[in-house]
Amino acid sequence: MSVSEKKAGIRIKGMSCAACAARIEKAISKMPGVLRANVNFAAEKANITYDSGKTSVSDFIRKIKDVGYDVIMDKAELGLKNMTCASCAARIEKTLAKQQGVYSASVNFAAETATVEYISSEIDVKNLIKAVRNIGYDAYEKTEANVDWEKKEKDREIKTLGRLVVISAMLSAPLIASMILRMIGKPGGILDNPWLQVALSAPVQFAIGFKYYRGAYHNLKNGNANMDVLIAMGTSAAFFYSLYNVLTQPMEMIHNYLYFEASAVIITLITLGKYLEALAKGRTSEAMKKLMGLQPKTARVIRNNDQEMDIPVEEVEVGDIVVVRPGEKIPVDGKIIEGYSSVDESMLTGESIPVEKKAGDEVVGATLNKTGTFKLEARKVGKDTALAQIIKMVEEAQGSKAPIQKMADQISGVFVPTVMVIAAICFGIWYLVFGNFNAGLINAVSVLVIACPCALGLATPTSVMVGTGKGAEYGVLIKGGEHLERAHKIKAIVLDKTGTITRGKPEVTDIISIGDMRPEEILIFAASSEKGSEHPLGEAVVNKAKDANMKLSEPENFEAIPGYGIYSKIQGREIYFGNRRLMARQNLPTEGIEDLLTKLEDEGKTVMIMAVDGKAEGVIAVADTVKEHSKEAIDELKKMGIEVWMITGDNKRTASAIARQVGIENVLAEVLPENKARELEKIKEQGKLTAMVGDGINDAPALAAADVGIAIGTGTDVAIEAADITLMNGDLMGIVTAIKLSRATMRNIKQNLFWAFIYNSIGIPFAALGFLSPAIAGGAMAFSSVSVVTNALRLRRFKPENVK
Repeated sequence: MSVSEKKAGIRIKGMSCAACAARIEKAISKMPGVLRANVNFAAEKANITYDSGKTSVSDFIRKIKDVGYDVIMDKAELGLKNMTCASCAARIEKTLAKQQGVYSASVNFAAETATVEYISSEIDVKNLIKAVRNIGYDAYEKTEANVDWEKKEKDREIKTLGRLVVISAMLSAPLIASMILRMIGKPGGILDNPWLQVALSAPVQFAIGFKYYRGAYHNLKNGNANMDVLIAMGTSAAFFYSLYNVLTQPMEMIHNYLYFEASAVIITLITLGKYLEALAKGRTSEAMKKLMGLQPKTARVIRNNDQEMDIPVEEVEVGDIVVVRPGEKIPVDGKIIEGYSSVDESMLTGESIPVEKKAGDEVVGATLNKTGTFKLEARKVGKDTALAQIIKMVEEAQGSKAPIQKMADQISGVFVPTVMVIAAICFGIWYLVFGNFNAGLINAVSVLVIACPCALGLATPTSVMVGTGKGAEYGVLIKGGEHLERAHKIKAIVLDKTGTITRGKPEVTDIISIGDMRPEEILIFAASSEKGSEHPLGEAVVNKAKDANMKLSEPENFEAIPGYGIYSKIQGREIYFGNRRLMARQNLPTEGIEDLLTKLEDEGKTVMIMAVDGKAEGVIAVADTVKEHSKEAIDELKKMGIEVWMITGDNKRTASAIARQVGIENVLAEVLPENKARELEKIKEQGKLTAMVGDGINDAPALAAADVGIAIGTGTDVAIEAADITLMNGDLMGIVTAIKLSRATMRNIKQNLFWAFIYNSIGIPFAALGFLSPAIAGGAMAFSSVSVVTNALRLRRFKPENVK
């Protein structure tokens, strides 16, 4: 095997037969640099031998996805240490992305994290950490277990920076005093002693400034440059030039050539800036801290012969019986098996009114039990609870990148080398053209220390962190920065009717006989047919029969016919129960009852027809009520200039009746589940960035096809998984909040980027022309990143009613 010849094993999902394996194998074999490829259908794995100089594992993954299949990858989140600017983040990201077996790597400078997708057969987390350490930084794997350690480390870092600022300021103060006294023409006495200035500035330069030297060394060793290089070069030039003058210049003229205060003040101010930045960055993740603080620490379980005992919540197992008393937080997700109470679910839904709970009802961990004592059976514990999933989703969103950040990343990658070239040109012009070595050196130092890639690197991620955290506080879970960014461009919204605009819990309003059966018989047959149904209309029929204490039969056969209705066989009789399309499909005429159907539908009711043994016997009408804030939300969306559509499988009359209630003019009725995505594409073809809002399994394809998919959190897991944004409380005002939050966040990001660009665009030329001393340049550089983070923190005051 040659040096460049390597092997890769990639796990594949989505193959349904040997032909799929052959298709993938053929596609990979044709790629440049592939020597041999074998796809094993039974093992669901591709084994590839390739020339690493011509292709990579990332190329294979992209090809497999292009062919229409997916790859099973592992995901690791690393905590990063020793980054000082956006150039560091860009470098770590580039290094991780180049590792054998890594598909993608994304580094968030503000959150100090790296998210890596990789093939576990090719590389592991230890090697990812090793790769980061090899280029002079440190990394560790982020897990639930090290959350407390991570917090302590960050607190320790802030305290250390605070101490360094105080020490550095105390050592720099006499140097600044000497400079000020000289400027106003007064003698500084002992403060003017050059050897005292050396003694004061050296600890600042080499002890407090050591981390900048260390960072610069590792970067230069690997052929890169970052902010550490700029600081180390700039301050070293000022310090060693001053030291050279102490050793060579006559004592009476020496003070014109000393710049010890410049090097010391630069390091002091930059360290102060890092201290303030660390404090501010800690506040960007306050929403996460709030979420983590919701989790109870202990649970009271029944074990060991019906003995109640308090145990750490981490030790609760699925199936444990947990006792919850009034005023206590529910420790895990579960189902009440005994007792009743009212539960405050505001942390989950934002709804302040407690919800009544009884035996058989589901409860969610971290919600607050208000009035009664009850026992629950633990269903989801640890990382599977709703709260853990919310925390994970918010964490992933905060670590993700918005597309607008790409430009800043690209600039950060070349920023430092460009500044070094500008500084060299500045020195050359001042020295070679004007013959002023002193001015050339000092202005070059000013250029080096004023240039700030940090502000560029912090501009987007800090706003995304605060924005996604604020969304979680309002019950709006945003999966990533790209979705947060895209939401502000939404021009059209398609709302599913049932469960989205309406409550999704309809009630039976009419049971009408159109044949030989009595209404009671019609209801018994219909409810028995729908007994196992999860469809809201079917549940309404079953609930009506249960309320009347009717005895239901078990269906001998059952088949759901999506978009039409159901078929079942009960007591030897064949039942078809559904809409007009179902009757037409079974060649059962409805002309004789058309007036009745039209009348019910004009009242906004959904009409279902029941045929028994080939004859139409009855009509059941069901009405679904509109959610409390649906009309208000739709009116608000229209005021925001967004076109609102409603999509439903219901007939046009029922759909139009609901649409009139909420003020929607654009109605797509009688749309089969499989056609929802197609209707959405038609709206997108008009050039409008389109969002889809839904709650059911049949909405998942449309949610995935939309530019922005928004799931109702009260809906199914499938819909939530397919969506980009999840509304935890099912209230459509959450859509308004999400879009307004997106607009506020994007406005904030643009302000940050404008400041970062304008600061560097003005600051560097001013420094090069000699208008800024190194000390002022260092101060400006230190506070530019602090100002960006502080501006991002303004998003914490976001309120939907204050945003247009």
